[in-house]
Amino acid sequence: MAARLPRIALAGRPELSATLADIFLSHRRSLIWSVMRIVRDAQAAEDLAQETYVRAVGALEKGTIEHIEAYLHHTARNLALNYRRRRDLRGRIERTDLPEEAIENVASATPSAEADLIQRQRLRCLHAAIGSLPERAQKVWLLSRIEKWPYPRIAAHLGVSPNTVFNDMKLAHAHCMDALAKLDRA
Repeated sequence: MAARLPRIALAGRPELSATLADIFLSHRRSLIWSVMRIVRDAQAAEDLAQETYVRAVGALEKGTIEHIEAYLHHTARNLALNYRRRRDLRGRIERTDLPEEAIENVASATPSAEADLIQRQRLRCLHAAIGSLPERAQKVWLLSRIEKWPYPRIAAHLGVSPNTVFNDMKLAHAHCMDALAKLDRA
């Protein structure tokens, strides 16, 4: 069941009341033409007039609007000005005079399937390299690189000296670098 909009008193006189739809329809052509003068695009003017209606419905759900006709025209004008600003900004940033082949040669922001496969392979190699470390070195690497703990905190947590943590990290780092170097040579 559709929600019913409250009736709106016209010109402050409750005996002259209408729904927002009635008021909008009676001013629709005027709204479209005032928007059209700003945006100079018939389809955009129609869309902005409809957006004006949607905004008015939202505003009525939150409270009353004193002068609904003025509200509709003011909202439509603001929407049209915002549309024109966005369109003008896009016109300064976007280029339409580029040949098709120039656009096709722009690098994608997403990695290629090959690059994705290579990164997954490197990640599996690192995972295997860390898994082959002694248990304490694995914990040190995990706490330092994943959990971002400082060496003194890791040392206190594991009951070893900070120098031991440093040496374990050095071992883990060298082991990972060797594994990646072997992968790259293969």
